[in-house]
Amino acid sequence: MSREPAAPAAQPGGEPDARFGALPSRPGKIIGVHLSYASRADQRGRRPERPSYFLKPSSSVGTGGGVVERPAGTELLTFEGEIALVIGTPARRVTPDTAWEHVAWVTAADDLGLYDLRANDNGSGLRSKGGDGFTPIGPALLDARTVDPSALRVRTWVNGHLVQEDTTAGLLFPPAQIIADLSQHLTLERGDVILTGTPAGSGVVVPGDVVEVEVDAPTAAGAPTTGRLVTEVTEGTTAFDGALGSLPSVDDTLRTAAWGSREAAGLGATTGRTALTEVLHEKLMRAPVAGLSAQLRKRGLNNVTIDGVRSLHPDGKMVGTARTLRFVPNREDLFARHGGGYNAQKQVFDSVLAGEVLVIEARGESGSGTLGDVLALRAHARGAAGIVTDGGVRDAEAVAAAGIPVYTAGAHPAVLGRKHVPWESDVTVGCGGTTVQPGDIVVGDTDGVIVIPPALAEEVADATLAQEDEDAWIAEQVAAGHPIKGLFPLNTEWRARYEAWQAAR
Repeated sequence: MSREPAAPAAQPGGEPDARFGALPSRPGKIIGVHLSYASRADQRGRRPERPSYFLKPSSSVGTGGGVVERPAGTELLTFEGEIALVIGTPARRVTPDTAWEHVAWVTAADDLGLYDLRANDNGSGLRSKGGDGFTPIGPALLDARTVDPSALRVRTWVNGHLVQEDTTAGLLFPPAQIIADLSQHLTLERGDVILTGTPAGSGVVVPGDVVEVEVDAPTAAGAPTTGRLVTEVTEGTTAFDGALGSLPSVDDTLRTAAWGSREAAGLGATTGRTALTEVLHEKLMRAPVAGLSAQLRKRGLNNVTIDGVRSLHPDGKMVGTARTLRFVPNREDLFARHGGGYNAQKQVFDSVLAGEVLVIEARGESGSGTLGDVLALRAHARGAAGIVTDGGVRDAEAVAAAGIPVYTAGAHPAVLGRKHVPWESDVTVGCGGTTVQPGDIVVGDTDGVIVIPPALAEEVADATLAQEDEDAWIAEQVAAGHPIKGLFPLNTEWRARYEAWQAAR
């Protein structure tokens, strides 16, 4: 069989169709494999006994260096770096021993999917997996005769960070088995593409993110590589029409599946730390920050207050889990690359989850705004519990009216770029002199803002409320004319009286 790729498939008008430029022809079928890597199966908590499959339309193919649109009104677009096999000669009822002979080329692919439409597809994956550009492939083809199918490697980067790496040695179902199995059900034809599945590490991407996938054969002579398949995520502007069909819909179960874990989805870890339950939230809403500070001090934690910030809502209370955003000092060349468009700041405000407090590291620099009314309104619409910044706020009056608790170092009319470059999110940050990690519990009232390690939150909340009861009783005794000596704090005699009063309640 010929191993030379054919000329790119032509559009109806006769011009080459750039979408299929990395392939020998427009594929008749794109077949995806569900759970196939042991690492991914273990992450999902189940190992299938046999491979299972789904179809993607050929119109979903894209090439390297292109863009993929996250449809308007959606949030859970996921990437999956994969090894793609391109069939060279038809395969029908072949054996595993001869299956690889029917593969002509190997390349890289990104099996993008939209979890917002997953439930609506009822298992078919047509809409959730079949959007235009949802299957970037390329950029180069590797000759299947020159590589060992058991020693191929796939790697994925998001914004330059390596997030996936595995080899075909980690597959539950080797390529030969997949080809042979499919061939007993249908004919695999020249140009058909098989996506062999993705390893652990897949997750959600947002507009502005850049995904890169590379497949190589590090043990083969010359270590051939496909090069990096680069795709940028953009924001769509056209929403789905509910009068025509299903609309996007998400819940915490889908968020967990899309991100890979509850913790990654910002929903709180199921193990290893205390989740912010409804009961704990109610306790912290009643517990004053001053009391929480005293209890944390008793446990050796003195550096847990976010200093230098004041509330734009003096009578309000804020309780939530931390979502973090970090700014670095403005440098013009860096701002030119990171400050414009759908930058890290806008991405976080667009993806903050209900119950989260967005904590912004601005280095105490209040000489420009770190947010304004539009972003405050967006956070409020997303259900965020509050915003804390040790930098300035622009349009402070409008921000205060947005309906969300905001703590800031002060108002300032200048835009972000005067002092800051929006740099990264969901990392450990320093805000107002204290360290804040994603998932920390943040509480604010008129006294200020405090950060509570999640594992201590229940214990500290209970101790604070108990101390509040005691302090209220002491205040009653002082108001009744008793001297402070022996009463505040309670000596043995007064402690006995207090405990007797408690028991009689």
